[in-house]
Amino acid sequence: MDAIVELSGITKRFPGVLANDRISLAVAPGEIHALVGENGAGKSTLMKILYGLYQPDDGTVAVRGERVVLDSPRRAIALGIGMVHQHFMLVPRFSVAENVILGAEPARGGRLLAGEARARIAALADQYGLAVDPAAPVDGLSVGEQQRVEILKVLYRGAEVLILDEPTAVLTPQEVDDLFANLRRLRAEGKTVVFISHILEEVLAIADRITVLRGGRVVGTLVAREATKAQIAEMMVGRPVLMDLAIPPARPGEVALEVAGAVVAGRRGRPAVRGVSFTVRGGEIYGIAGVEGNGQSELVEALVGLRPLAAGRLAIRGRDVTRAGVRAIRLLGVAHIPEDRHRRGLVLPMDVWENLILGHHGRKEFGRGPVLDRVAVWRYAADRVQRFDVRTPSLATPVLALSGGNQQKVVVARELGFAPTVLIAAQPTRGLDIGATEFVWTQLAEARAAGLAVVLVSAMLDEVLTLADRVGVIHAGRIVAEFPRGGASPREIGLAMTGARLGERSA
Repeated sequence: MDAIVELSGITKRFPGVLANDRISLAVAPGEIHALVGENGAGKSTLMKILYGLYQPDDGTVAVRGERVVLDSPRRAIALGIGMVHQHFMLVPRFSVAENVILGAEPARGGRLLAGEARARIAALADQYGLAVDPAAPVDGLSVGEQQRVEILKVLYRGAEVLILDEPTAVLTPQEVDDLFANLRRLRAEGKTVVFISHILEEVLAIADRITVLRGGRVVGTLVAREATKAQIAEMMVGRPVLMDLAIPPARPGEVALEVAGAVVAGRRGRPAVRGVSFTVRGGEIYGIAGVEGNGQSELVEALVGLRPLAAGRLAIRGRDVTRAGVRAIRLLGVAHIPEDRHRRGLVLPMDVWENLILGHHGRKEFGRGPVLDRVAVWRYAADRVQRFDVRTPSLATPVLALSGGNQQKVVVARELGFAPTVLIAAQPTRGLDIGATEFVWTQLAEARAAGLAVVLVSAMLDEVLTLADRVGVIHAGRIVAEFPRGGASPREIGLAMTGARLGERSA
């Protein structure tokens, strides 16, 4: 079958980086074509070329057999190519219809045809199974419903090819099922989907074909029903990857972290965390699962002293630290992998070596007083870079010059580098490819085996279920359910994440 989109010999260079190296990719009409690869493999660059955000240095793009120049997103949309970004681009106070037509408002004689727009949106929603009320305010919708609005935006503009960038990153398992049902319906209606994801189970479940990139080149294209997760991972990384981490039974020690009745204020002073209680012992991982925005961020900030408790108690190894600050809590051996590495984890203009000792630069092994022992610091930083496979031209490279995944590796390498006793890990593998994720999971498992008490907060349910000895489900700022390892199915935990009651989950 002729390709609806064909990229031939695409090459794109940036200063010091060959992002795409003679990439050729053909996407057939009416298929779901997955694009996978490590960080820096060239996926995003390639899709930005297809969407008109970048122009290639070499190579051609053809749409429906005709060579085209995609010099802007407007040109891509005019040719029927739309993109749904990972981070939604919606105006919260606008209605669904207002968001969908924004920038493409139907008008006659200077008057907005609002009724006509709502009718067309309702028809599109019905045709493609994207259940959403055109009159509903966006800020009252669930994350899954907001994603449907984004898909409706590109369909409204006549898109025949939809590029979806990490579309499941913020969804519950039930919302992922709904999304996949919508994508299959789009395919049945003749639409074409390019699906970018790092979750290989999802890729195998939804894709017709899978193209793997590594180092800016195409490694191969597979028929999804004939491929395996291990095969794709090895193609991505260039070596066999440990897909299932064997976690031995926990041997919990003494209580290392105690949270009792924690209340934490969020925006505008409203409680974001409402009476949360749990304990974590040395040698165990306590996972917190939930849809993002349900109080996880505020809870993590309270645990490390960045945000005060409005009520409740926090203790580290028996010491009350309810009113303590960041430094006091850190000196008690609490390490923190923050969810936002730019705001909380790194000083972007500083060099890699500086970020690797940030907060620990006063340690005796790094010198005395204000004078650093550069040899000792350099030796330590080089060891961290090697152990964590931080891909950097030099230890003296500013960390802002690294990819997002390598920036995250710097944070993880630093936080595990100074023998903590408690580790608060918020989204520790966000932005990491499968090889780096495997490494971080192994590090967290080794930290548990070494006796650390680990709190793992992750939007990836698979990550929590793989690593955690106990799982607390957070919804609307409360722990609404708690399960031991293997004590609940992903679907049951997913229902709890939506706030469903115990009786409803049983039903």
